Amino acid sequence: MIQTIDGALFARMMIHASAAISAQKQQINELNVFPVPDGDTGTNMSMTISAAAEELNKKPYPQVGAAANATANALLRGARGNSGVILSLLFRGFAKAVKDKEAMDGRDFAIALDFGVAAAYKAVMKPAEGTILTVSRLSAAAAAAAAREDAAIESVLEKAIAEGLVALENTTEQNPVLKKAGVVDSGGKGFLVILQGMLDELQGKPMPEGADLPQKQEKADFAALGDEDITFTFDTVFIVRKDDPNVNLEPYRAYLNSIGDSLVIGESDEEFKVHVHTDTPGAALTEGQKYGTLELAKIENMRTQAEDLAAGKHVQSTDDLDAVEAELEGREAPQPKQAEQAEPVIAAPEKRYGVVAVAAGDGLASVLKDLGVDGIISGGQTMNPATEDILRQINATPAEVVFVLPNNKNIIMAAEQCVGLAEGKEVVVVPSKTVPQGIATLLVMDPDADVETNVSAMTEAMAAVSTAEITYAARDSDFGGFKIKHGDYMALLNGQLFDTQRGQDKLLKKLAREDTFQNAEFINIYYGADVKESEAEKTLKLFTEACPSAEITLLPGGQPVYYYMISAE
Repeated sequence: MIQTIDGALFARMMIHASAAISAQKQQINELNVFPVPDGDTGTNMSMTISAAAEELNKKPYPQVGAAANATANALLRGARGNSGVILSLLFRGFAKAVKDKEAMDGRDFAIALDFGVAAAYKAVMKPAEGTILTVSRLSAAAAAAAAREDAAIESVLEKAIAEGLVALENTTEQNPVLKKAGVVDSGGKGFLVILQGMLDELQGKPMPEGADLPQKQEKADFAALGDEDITFTFDTVFIVRKDDPNVNLEPYRAYLNSIGDSLVIGESDEEFKVHVHTDTPGAALTEGQKYGTLELAKIENMRTQAEDLAAGKHVQSTDDLDAVEAELEGREAPQPKQAEQAEPVIAAPEKRYGVVAVAAGDGLASVLKDLGVDGIISGGQTMNPATEDILRQINATPAEVVFVLPNNKNIIMAAEQCVGLAEGKEVVVVPSKTVPQGIATLLVMDPDADVETNVSAMTEAMAAVSTAEITYAARDSDFGGFKIKHGDYMALLNGQLFDTQRGQDKLLKKLAREDTFQNAEFINIYYGADVKESEAEKTLKLFTEACPSAEITLLPGGQPVYYYMISAE
């Protein structure tokens, strides 16, 4: 039995855990009962912990306290969705318990788990049984009991997982929705996958196949290569922003393998990053553009770099482009960029109040900008932004007080983690759950009122808005009395399932006849990226006829996933 671990082993355990959840993220996603296309639990937890794995790969951490602290900080900034935020809180408490330790045994591990559970419970206003909180709490209790009998960390971790699996099975009985669907809690499952990944590394088991592993470097190590070792000439790295968040990249992966080697593809909901060695980088880029918009590319000739290194010359890279361009144009080469230029932008306050908001779709972003929003964070369903993405916009806002409008219930917790992190700014999260709610808050915000008065007015305005959303079912489900089939159209009203139909027209007509819209004074219809203007005009006519007393406005929202967002006030 392994008794203790140091920082280096803890780092490897976390990297293995990241690989484990990456390999199983789709299975965890499938446990989500509500069939709305969403930034699902497995995806969010995987992307959150991958931020920690990347950080731990950058440099060695000999002390376990330093490794745990680096993990907690990376998880906090990379947290996506509620599940990702709770995961970051679990490890934040964990890190506090071991902050000064060189190594950790089973007792230390059990105490750290308990600290993590306390931090997570403290942050959730209404903790419910049958969730990741339940599973982590009972795992921590089992770890404490095991540590009293045997302080070996391997034994303690095994007992924590064993009890966690029992707790996970019981989540089905603790939550009526899970019971009806016959599944366990997805967040609890993800947490145990992480613990199991940590144990697997401790016991020397191999990384799971099919996982996205963090790469220590993207450039070839030319000092270790001779020309005979270079099969393909060009080291090629590029980023593509996806046209479709659900696009299957396997055909592209197969194509790249046919024209090169050393292939790594890192993928998020919004974009993918490719590293490949190939003789035809142009072909790789051209094929990649079939899947989205090329955003950034770097191509370097490994043969000439190896030759330069062997001859003792300066090895040119893309970092030298500015200097080469200056030489060709006969002007003075620019000075090398200082490290501080890579730091996040911290805008000095130029006004009392600023606003950042989350939205997906050019039309929605334009409306928010017109109403005075300083910074738009691209995101929403299927692409929950990380805490770091939100913090970056807050820091770039030139105001003393920055109001944050998450505009999605699964982003509120990530936004709340920014409070206290922004440099020299007060951060106030107004918990809007939809973009129309966020818009309502902007209409009542008073630049001359104090923070408390504004928050009160914004909260009241938000509560007066009802939002309906038309989307599609991402999976078969039996939910809320509805037998839902994959591809069915679904109407949500204030986040609750309203109805499902095989066609949109029936759904829209039923929605328009609902009391919320019959009693509304103002109705705004935002149509999405997949709706033609002519179809949207028909929907406007439908609501105009069904709700004759309301003032109705049709606007292009451009949002993905949701065919329509329809607000009523």
